[in-house]
This record gives sequence, structure tokens and C-alpha cells, in this order.
Amino acid sequence: MTRDLLPIAGPGRTGAWLWRELRAHRFDSAATLLVGLIAAAAAIVPAYVLGYLVDQVRAGAEPSVIVRVTIAVVAAAVLGGIATGFSTMLIARLCGRILADLRERVVSRALTLPTPVLERAGKGDLLSRVGADVATIGQAVTVTVPNMVASVLLGVLSLAAMAGIDWRLGLAGAVAVPAYGFALRWYLPRSAPGYAAHREAIAERGQLLVDSAQGLRTVHAYQLERRHLAEIDVASAKARDVSVSVFALFTRFVGRVNRAEFLGLASILVFGFVLVENGYVTVGETSAAAVLFHRLFNPIGVLLFGFDDIQAGGASLARLVGVVDLPPEPTPPAGPAPADASLELSGVDFSYDGTAQVLFGVGLRVEPGQRVALVGSTGAGKSTLALIAAGSLTPTAGSALVGGVPVASLPPDEMRRQVAIISQETHVFAGPLLEDLRLARPGASSEEAEEALRTVDALGWVSALADGLDTVVGEGGHELTPAQAQQLALARLVLRDPAIAILDEATAEAGSAGARALEESAAAATRGRTTLVVAHRLTQAASADRIVVLEHGRVVEDGSHAALVAAGGRYAELWTAWEGRVPRGYATARATGGA
Repeated sequence: MTRDLLPIAGPGRTGAWLWRELRAHRFDSAATLLVGLIAAAAAIVPAYVLGYLVDQVRAGAEPSVIVRVTIAVVAAAVLGGIATGFSTMLIARLCGRILADLRERVVSRALTLPTPVLERAGKGDLLSRVGADVATIGQAVTVTVPNMVASVLLGVLSLAAMAGIDWRLGLAGAVAVPAYGFALRWYLPRSAPGYAAHREAIAERGQLLVDSAQGLRTVHAYQLERRHLAEIDVASAKARDVSVSVFALFTRFVGRVNRAEFLGLASILVFGFVLVENGYVTVGETSAAAVLFHRLFNPIGVLLFGFDDIQAGGASLARLVGVVDLPPEPTPPAGPAPADASLELSGVDFSYDGTAQVLFGVGLRVEPGQRVALVGSTGAGKSTLALIAAGSLTPTAGSALVGGVPVASLPPDEMRRQVAIISQETHVFAGPLLEDLRLARPGASSEEAEEALRTVDALGWVSALADGLDTVVGEGGHELTPAQAQQLALARLVLRDPAIAILDEATAEAGSAGARALEESAAAATRGRTTLVVAHRLTQAASADRIVVLEHGRVVEDGSHAALVAAGGRYAELWTAWEGRVPRGYATARATGGA
């Protein structure tokens, strides 16, 4: 399936973002540059001293000159080692701070993205950005970037030193610069698309893995293992082939770099010989220039070959910046507050992809304090309508109103105060259970949390835990049952205390054994609130004030349980089928509101 992946920033936008970050950390950037220059200057000293030693030996100097040369070389080595260590630390710290800030901003922006955007992109694309892409950049900034900065500074100072010895020797060494430039010019335009394609291939493979893992039960139930494995194999092969093609380009790039090194060193030796023969420079000066250039082989190799990692890091950075630079969602202007706790949907049409329509002119009104159940077969549009009512989706036509005010015109904070939605896929966050509850209302006291748990009949099992409210739950902690996780979500709803509650099949995962208790918990959590329930279990719909039946995106029936059963329409068919699945006494008790 083709997905609309999240945007990727172009080179210009990525570079502009990086420049802004460096300016924001200008003091650290300046300190890093200064220490790097000291380290590069210390690395040049031994080559200068070697040239001096050659000329002194040719002139018949005293052996004591070796002592002076040794002291100078040792002092330069100690200073260079200290400066190099500090430079590496400063670069890693600077880049680490920028990367940490970027990662937080990516997650922050992702959490505010509209639901349709994330649905179209897929979780795999986002997870690969905050996971694999961050790791790739982290590897580059801790190893590659410090080495490349040191190589650039050493290269610039070495060319300046050669020109300082004799400008003609500097020009001879500079002959290699265009050759290096041509090698890069050949390599970069060919490899950059390859690295971008590689990151996209990894994201595609990640999405397939996420889909297979999340739908594992469905995959096993329909025996789709071979199909999913085949799709993952194809995605993995694509990522492998792209990686091999990029590496093939890199090996050809290495040959061009080696030819540039030969050209530069040969030029210095040939021109140096001519200059020595004509008395313009000494043998020591020519030796110093040759050693300076030869010592550049490793730094230049690090610099040029480091572009392999920089290209990968740049492709990952562009993917992260693409998320950060997404324009913020427009903030609606301040308007009137909702007049009451009513919920109204009027003439709602909706399509996820702009072609296949899901809802057709749906309209319904939920009065303040009323409980309305949405019923229909799978794919009827119930969950889509619930998400529109909660403000998570924007209808392509029609409107959703809260207290007479359009949902689209309510500020996000006001919308969250007015409306809360609980879905079938309830997540238990890792950490103490009390902190999980406080996500709904930060600062809530332990007594308030206990009262919320008592309301949904969950305080008993929470108190039985080893550490009670302080028990660590979620990944790596105490594992909650699906019913307990749903009760925890309902307790959050009680703590949040919104005027309107939307339950999107919030009792579907409980299993038959715990269904009745969980339905009672949901009823207690929503008592007194305007409630829209997407009813997976018809017993939950039967106890509602009204039932709205959806089929193929349209409202086909609207009324009480008794009236709809008596009408003998679609709801009556669904109820008859449901009665055949559950004990008749249980279904009848729930339909009549009995315990």
C-alpha cells in the first residue's frame, strides 16, 4: 500500500535550520572552533621542526639541535593531544545538545499532528525518524563530525603553512584541491539520493514490521504469515540493494581521492626540486612542505570518506527537520464558550483519501447529560464519526458542534476540557500507576486518584497490588489485563471530568467474562455526562437513552432500544443475532437496565 510519508526537508531548509541552531549556541560554537584551531596548529609544528632539522644537519649544526627539536615536538604533541581531546568533547557536547533539542521538538510536533496525517504516513515512518534516524545522527555527531572538523582545520592551516614556507610550494600543494573537488562533485549528487532512498526503504520495512507485530493475532488467525514475511523480505531486499549501490559508488569515489593525493604530492616534489635547484627554497623547506601535505592524507581521507556517514546523517537530519518544520495547526480565534454540554453533528461527510467516502450527510444531536449509542456493522463509519465528534478528524462537509460552538473554532485546551475520548486501544504508560492517572489531571492528589478508581470499581485490584498506587505498570512493570487497562482509562476520564465523553468501543477488549463489570464501570464514569458510545456490545447500546444505527456511512435508524426492536428493522436484526451469542438472561437484564 502506498503511503503519504511525512515530509522531508530539502538541503536548503536543512542547512538553514542547522545554521540557526549553531547561532543559538554561538558561545559553544566559538569555543569549539578556537580549541580546534589550537589542536590543528599543534599538529603542524612537527613538520616545521623537521624542515628546520634537515637544514641544520645539512649546515653541520651541533648535535644539541636534536634536543631542541625533540623538546619542540614533545611539547607540540602534548598540547595537541590535550586540545584534540577538548575539541572532540566540545563538538560532541554541542552536537548532542542540538540533537537532544531536535528530538524533543520532533516528538512534540508529532504529538500535535492531525490524526489523518499520522494515519496516512503510518507509525513506522514516524518511529524510524525518532529511532533509527536519531541513532544515525548520533553516530555521526559523536564520531564523524569531530574528526571532520579537525580534518578541515588541519587542511586549511597546512595549506597556509605551505604557502608561508614559499608561496610556490603552497600553489603546488593546492593543485590537489580541484582534484578533490571534482571527486566530491562527482560523488555527492549521485550518493545523496541513494542515502535518502535508503532511509525511506528502512522506514517502509519498519512500517511493515510494526503492522505485522500490532496485528499478530489477526495474522495468525487468517494464516497470513507467509504473505507478511514475503512483504518484509521484499522491503529488506530493497533496503539491501540500495545500500549496495551506494557502497559501489563509494568505492569508485575512493579511487578518485587516491589520484588527487598522488597529484598533490608529486607536484610538491617536482616543483620543490626545481625551486631547490634554483636556490629559491632549501631542502628542509621542501621536506617540510612535502611532510605537511603527506600528513594530510589521513585527515583528508577522514574528511572525504566521512561524507559517507555525513550523507547518511544528512538524510536522517532532513527527515527530522521535515517534521519540525511542518506548519503548526492554525489556532482558532477566541470565540464564545460552549453554552451547554450538548453535542451535535450536522450534515457530516468524510473521506480519508479524498476518493472513497466514509460518511454521507450524517446528522445527530446528543442533549446535555444524554447517553447515545452508535450501532452498526463493521465499516459502517462509527469510529470515524466518533473521531469527528472528538475533534480528531475534520469533516469534508458539515459541522460538529459542542454547546452550539463549532469544534473547529474551539482552542485545543478548551476542546480538551470539554470533550474526552477513550478508544478500544488503551495504552498503559510505563511508570507508577498514580502518575499514569495524573496524565489526565497533573497535580491530582492520591485521594482524588483513589476516588476516581473507586468510581470505576478499580480500587480493589489496585489496592491489592504490591505497592498500590506506586506500583510500576506498563512496559517493564506489572502487566495489567485488558479489562484493568480499560478501567484505568475510565478512571482518567473521571479525573479529567469533561462535560462530554466519547467511548469508542471502550469495552471491546475485556472479553465476555469481564464485559458486564466493565460496562458498569463505563456507565459509572460517564454518569451525568453527555455521552456518545460506539457500542461493540449491544447490551451496552440497550441501556442507552437513544440508539443511532449506521450502515454504509448513513443513519438508517434512531430511537430507543424498545422502539427499534419493535420496529423490526436493522437494529432488530442485530439484536436478534446478539441474543444468540450471549446468555439470554444476561442480554435481557442489560436491555432492561437490570443488574
